[in-house]
Amino acid sequence: MEKYLEKFQELIVTYAPKAIMAIIIYIVGSYIISLLLRTTKKVMIKREVDITLQKFLINLLNWTLKILLIITVIAKLGVETTSFAAILASAGLAVGLALQGSLGNFAGGVLIMLFKPFKVGDLIQAQGETGVVKEIEIFTTKLTGLSNREIIIPNGSLSNGNIINFSSEGTRRVDLVFGVSYDADIKQTKEVLMNVLTSHPKILKDPAPTVNVLELADSSVNFAVRPWCKTEDYWGVYFDVTENTKIALDKAGIEIPYPHSVEIHKEN
Repeated sequence: MEKYLEKFQELIVTYAPKAIMAIIIYIVGSYIISLLLRTTKKVMIKREVDITLQKFLINLLNWTLKILLIITVIAKLGVETTSFAAILASAGLAVGLALQGSLGNFAGGVLIMLFKPFKVGDLIQAQGETGVVKEIEIFTTKLTGLSNREIIIPNGSLSNGNIINFSSEGTRRVDLVFGVSYDADIKQTKEVLMNVLTSHPKILKDPAPTVNVLELADSSVNFAVRPWCKTEDYWGVYFDVTENTKIALDKAGIEIPYPHSVEIHKEN
């Protein structure tokens, strides 16, 4: 028993100072990393670096510094860094194979930063999801969905798939279709619909809104109503025009047809 106690005491005497020093290095290192990240962010803000690039570089710097800190702590604990490097090198192939997806996502993140198909704040549609870009990280991109959901998409699939950017042009066309009765006067109907568009404060005058006969359907004459607005006003214009059109057509006495069902009774 005494032999084990002596051995335990020797281990404490040998490794306790190293462990304490490693803890101190980790705490001080974490503080320095935090300070460097804050300073770097302030410098980029001062130089007006694009917000998307800011977040990506801060994220990349954070990961790099933390990996270096962990290696330093491990070295302080007595693990030879050369041996550690050799272990990493020998395991590199296996790790590379295991992390193929992560490496692809990292490469995808770099491609997104280089070609900039979108930036933070843009409304995009990709991988079957629609949302506002919240953050572009090293491996993933975060979106805020239309119902305030957080959507996380891997950068690899995002960079290799189709991306629809609704914000890049600054304006959007609202595509609406309204059907009226065949008894309605086409010229009058177009005037009523156009008045709805021209009276809305958020509908742009350039490009000018348009109203055209789209098709002669089975029970209605359908009009294509195409106003333009700023991207951020899209849904407000969509809902307002839909509501105001119903009110205006009712006021003008123009009927909006609806499906009718006919019952046929066969007499025996």
